Amino acid sequence: MKAAWYEKFGVASEVIQVGEFDKPTAGHGEVLVRMKTSGVNPSDTKKRDGAFPNLLDNGPVIPNSDGAGVIEAVGTGVPHSRVGQRVWIYQAQFGRLHGTAAQYLAIDSCRAVPLPDNVDFDIGACLGIPAMVAHRCVFADGSVKGQVLLITGGAGRVGYYAIQFAKQGGATVIATAHSAEAQKDSLEAGADFLVSHHEADWHEQVLKITKGRKVDRVIDVEFGQNLPKILDVIRVGGVIASYSSTVVAEPALPFKRMMFMDLTVRMVIVYAMPEDAKEAAIRDITLALEKGTLQHRIAARYPLEQFAESNRKIEQGGFLGCVVVDID
Repeated sequence: MKAAWYEKFGVASEVIQVGEFDKPTAGHGEVLVRMKTSGVNPSDTKKRDGAFPNLLDNGPVIPNSDGAGVIEAVGTGVPHSRVGQRVWIYQAQFGRLHGTAAQYLAIDSCRAVPLPDNVDFDIGACLGIPAMVAHRCVFADGSVKGQVLLITGGAGRVGYYAIQFAKQGGATVIATAHSAEAQKDSLEAGADFLVSHHEADWHEQVLKITKGRKVDRVIDVEFGQNLPKILDVIRVGGVIASYSSTVVAEPALPFKRMMFMDLTVRMVIVYAMPEDAKEAAIRDITLALEKGTLQHRIAARYPLEQFAESNRKIEQGGFLGCVVVDID
């Protein structure tokens, strides 16, 4: 089968190989998926760059955790009726070497989720990390109906879905967005109010919007950088759900202040989500896909032969939407 892989860490153009790779077979409890698309996320490029030094100890890595395709065969313990089913894949390259950047993928059947017929394979490649993380951030601490949520980076891959889930859950959403394009996307996703996080007083603008009412929850893309201002706008007993802290990678916490605010700080990554949280996300995502109530954005598409370029796109940043590799 054709696949993209790397055997050493480094710059994508120097370490990514594309060629023939051994085709897997479905083991017990697994399905064999003929991949159509593969989704590229920042976590995938960070792995290739050496974020996990032991990753290559047991052999080359076929990258990417997200994707979509069609089940071609099943292993023992999996109903044969699943053969021919369109599916979207999540968590493919976690705790294992081979992800979705290949013509075939053998994976635990529960990680291959039925993809409704009205949803294209490119959209299926965008759901695993962005949509599931967004769902967890919004709903991990109960209903958001009637609450006010602040979503930083509202036009980002996760933020865009988080706005939609929050609105569908009955929340009022304030999103941060800077560029005209980001503001447009945030509003189209359903944000009720916008502030620019490039303005030093953005936290004061949030309180002007709410007429002084502190927000109930914050879904945050830059925990370390944003925390000081978040503490000025979140209520006592509020929740901060964060899925990234790139600018300040190891934040220092004002523990005493946060303790006396009785805050919940939730760190979210799809791989560590409890299985029941994954199942809840899948149920709601599936329902939204069937009803057509989720919007999606594809920023760029690349053929498998240009896999290194897909990584370069992610690392350059400055775009909105998902990056997809066409496998077949």
